[in-house]
Formats: sequence, C-alpha cells, structure tokens
Amino acid sequence: MDAQMEKEYVKGGSFLIEERTASEIFTPEDLDEEQRMIGETTREYVNNEVRPNLEALEKHDWQLARDLVAKAGELGLLGANIPEEYGGLELNQTTGVVVAENMGGSSGFGVTYGAQTSIGLLPILYFGSEELKQKYIPPIISGEMITAYCLSEAGSGSDALGAKCSAKLSEDGTYYTLNGEKMWISNGGFADVYIVFAKVDGVKEKFSAFVVERSENCRPGNEEHKM
Repeated sequence: MDAQMEKEYVKGGSFLIEERTASEIFTPEDLDEEQRMIGETTREYVNNEVRPNLEALEKHDWQLARDLVAKAGELGLLGANIPEEYGGLELNQTTGVVVAENMGGSSGFGVTYGAQTSIGLLPILYFGSEELKQKYIPPIISGEMITAYCLSEAGSGSDALGAKCSAKLSEDGTYYTLNGEKMWISNGGFADVYIVFAKVDGVKEKFSAFVVERSENCRPGNEEHKM
C-alpha cells in the first residue's frame, strides 16, 4: 500500500510530448527543505561572491577564479553528489541539479564550475583507480586543486577520434609519455590537473584518458579571447 501511495513522477522529458497532469510533473515546489536551503546558499554565493567580480573574470583574473572555486568548496557546492568517503556530501542527483541550476546566474564562471564538478572530476570518480580517487577527488571538491578536461584539439572536437595527441608506454612499462596539444580547454589556463585524452601508440582503438599534473612539460599556451 505504501509503495502505491508514493508519488510517481514522469521520467526525463516525456512530459513535453505526452499528455500529463500537473501532479505528475516534478516542480520546484516538490523540493524538500534541505534542497531549498542548498539552493538558497548557492544563489547567495553567486549573487554576493561571483556576480560582483564578473568583469575581473572576463579579464582573466585567474587567481580570483581560483579563490571563488575555493569558496564554493568551503560551502560544499563542489561535492554535492560525491561519495562521503572522498569528502563529498553524497546527496541525490536532484540536489545536485538544484546547485547547478542556481549556478546558472554566474555567467562564464558557470563553465569553470561545470568543468570542476563534472567533466574534470567524474572521469576519475567513474573510471580511476582507488589510488587516483583518494589522491585527487578530495582536493578537487574542496577547491584546493583546479581541474580541466582536455579533449578538443585545433583539428578535432566532437570528432574525438580525430585527435592527434598520442601516448607511448615506456620500455620498462612504468609510465606513459604524451605528445600533443589541446585547445578550448575550460580552466586550462589555471588548472593544476588535467584529464588528457590521447591515442596509445597513435591507435584510435586505444583511445584513453590520462590524469596529468601541470608541470614544465604540461603547461598552457596563450589564452584565446572568447565571447
């Protein structure tokens, strides 16, 4: 009986093309108190911390960007859906969406936030070894470490397998050497760690991702001015 009384919502975007009653569609009024509070915290952060600094961010004040990411980390906004064992809050996906939605008013900083919490983090969470997870996830969601996702190149983007970046395993099998360039990388100019996609031995069937820390051998080029 309890299971039958539990409210069932329409999944995905089917409500756009199907006949549905209002009661079947999840709306902001269905958020619980905790989710509303997290949403309000996010809005206050964006309005008080980010929006007054949009002009400086547009002029590439990357230290300011780092400081804002760290502030978001202090508020728990970078690890809403991350397991507690790695320092996250382990909240449900709906709560994560509440945070992301309220970040929408942060202009270009929303891209910095998105790279930090999604494409620059989730590959490690989903596919990394336990050692990589323990090393990188806690400082990423605290904002101590900035991350970036390096897929696009000057000659490839959505066509991921068109990438030229290559990786070669050392003769003793202890490390890979990567060669290539990436372009249009969100957070690339000030990141500490990069998720870099490359073809092992230049073979597309061996397309993989590597966690690469910034160093003299892995560094950003000139910043492109973007809209």
